[in-house]
Amino acid sequence: MDIEKKDEQPLRSVAVSPAADDKSRKRKRRRCIIITCSSITGVILTIALILLILSLTVFKAKKPVLTVNSVALQDFDVSVDPLPLRVLLNLSLALNITIENPNKVGISYASSSATLRYKGRDVGDVPIPAGKIGSDDKEQLDLTVTIFADRLVTDSEIYRDVLGGNLPFSTYTKIKAKVRVVFVHIHVTSTSTCDVNIDIQSRSITNQTCRYKNKF
Repeated sequence: MDIEKKDEQPLRSVAVSPAADDKSRKRKRRRCIIITCSSITGVILTIALILLILSLTVFKAKKPVLTVNSVALQDFDVSVDPLPLRVLLNLSLALNITIENPNKVGISYASSSATLRYKGRDVGDVPIPAGKIGSDDKEQLDLTVTIFADRLVTDSEIYRDVLGGNLPFSTYTKIKAKVRVVFVHIHVTSTSTCDVNIDIQSRSITNQTCRYKNKF
């Protein structure tokens, strides 16, 4: 019995043109670039989201707390000179203030001053040097503000107050602080105004009322 044998044909390799091969490599390269860019973008967005959450929660900027603990007479002497008619006044107030930083990062504040006022007029001041306060920390300052007596020589109201036995003064303190949250600097201003009444006869402060204000 004869069995017919078929000639086996060898497999022929399909030739790939250089143009098609180059196009395939370009597609792979483009795909890799897209995947890499997507990964980098995702990482950046994730980091930005984490920083945003931290800036709105743990590292959220809080206003520094400026507190006037006490206002006390340090030096006080007043008299009336009849010829020529004038008031001779020597006055120094001792201020004890506290600046508290409630933030989780340190703050810095610029140089400023505490001002003594008489019925809205600045009649004395003392400088407050610039400084830094660590996170969740506070700084206490002892200041002495002295009146510039020559600024009251021509003020007719001072005569009436001296004769009435009561001198109304106020202290004004302003602190400009800078808080850094992540990569952003936030400026905060804290002020305090304390009204004090000085009883001439007892040479003491009979009343002290303080008001505070903060703003970003």
